[in-house]
Amino acid sequence: MHGSELQDRAARRADELPGAELTHPFGEEWDVYKVRGKVFMLQTGATGEPIVTLKARPEDSQSLREAFPDIIPGYHMNKRHWISLKPDGELEPAFVDDLVTESYLLVVEGLPKRLRPVDPAVFGQRRDG
Repeated sequence: MHGSELQDRAARRADELPGAELTHPFGEEWDVYKVRGKVFMLQTGATGEPIVTLKARPEDSQSLREAFPDIIPGYHMNKRHWISLKPDGELEPAFVDDLVTESYLLVVEGLPKRLRPVDPAVFGQRRDG
C-alpha cells in the first residue's frame, strides 16, 4: 500500500470495531484511536511519511519486525509493546486489518469485563450452524 493508503485502510478497520473512537489529544497531526479511553492505534505523518502505530504482544512484536521490513519498533512508544507500519512496502490490506484488530483486542482484554464492548476470546469468530 502506497502513501496514505495504509492509514486509510487502518482507519477503515478501526472504524468498524465496536466502541472505537477517533480522538486528537496530541493535535490534528495525530489520529488516536481509543476503545473505552485506551489507545489501540495512532496515525501520523509527522515522521515525514504516513505511519500507523499499533499495540502488539512483545513476542509478536519482535517476530513481526524480523519478518517484515515495513514493520518497525513503535514510533514514540514502548518498543516491546508497540509496532509501527510504514507505507510503500509489501503489507497486504487483509494483514493490516488483522494487525489493527489484534491491537484493539489486546486493549479490550485489559479492560474490566463490564467495560468490554466485545468478548475478546470470541470476537470475529464465525458461528457455524
